[in-house]
Amino acid sequence: KALPSSPPYQDRQIDQREQVRDLLSRMTLVEKVGQMTQVEKNSISPEEVSEYAIGSVLSGGGGNPIPNTIQDWANMVRGFKEAARQTRLGIPLIYGVDAIHGHNNVVGATIFPHNIGLGATGDADLVERIGRITAAEVIATGVRWAFAPCVAVPQDFRWGRTYEGYSQDTNLVAELGAACVRGLQNTHGA
Repeated sequence: KALPSSPPYQDRQIDQREQVRDLLSRMTLVEKVGQMTQVEKNSISPEEVSEYAIGSVLSGGGGNPIPNTIQDWANMVRGFKEAARQTRLGIPLIYGVDAIHGHNNVVGATIFPHNIGLGATGDADLVERIGRITAAEVIATGVRWAFAPCVAVPQDFRWGRTYEGYSQDTNLVAELGAACVRGLQNTHGA
């Protein structure tokens, strides 16, 4: 008896554009809306991820498991990812975390100075090393998407999130932002 063949969108041997065309042709409007939706972890259950074909979950401030350990994080993230695989089309979930100055929601993770402090150093090598360490700690919890770096260019200190910007100087923001991205994308030597 022949095994059932996988649909084209799951066949990694064909062109990605064809995979996308095939997948989109199979999706209902509800599934498309679900895939375009990102829900904060405390506002959804894994069962609801399956029910609504949700495409992304975010752990923002306070979006941690209890107890708050690396293993419990990994189990929590895995639970959401497995729920997404149970949907009709089995589209993988994108799980993100606010890691603007380290994986700061995890007890025991390394917390780094906010970008305003790093901007004061002007040290792109330091920012890149911080990115590598942050990436390694994020990956250890099963998360593959860090909401970082913030590349805002604050012009008025009264803005409530000025501390997330490296500088008022766009050149410095570009240099340090690029360094952070390089670090987040390369965990070797973290």
